Amino acid sequence: MATGGAAPQRGSAAAAASMRRRKAPGGGASGGAAGTMLQFYTDDAPGLKISPNVVLVMSIGFIAFVAILHVIGKLYLRKEA
Repeated sequence: MATGGAAPQRGSAAAAASMRRRKAPGGGASGGAAGTMLQFYTDDAPGLKISPNVVLVMSIGFIAFVAILHVIGKLYLRKEA
């Protein structure tokens, strides 16, 4: 920030320098990605609180349901024809 408590003028070198982010000491992008992924599992995150295991079971159940509907549809069409 500039002296006197005022923000630097937009587009100036001081504004660009204050907006730059420091790179993680370990290098690479894995540190930032891990921090972002952990945000989804905190209590402060908005929305439903569903564990990854529940999502996995629900998706496998949905795939099985669609496969069963396909089989029933094939059997029903063969009985009609």
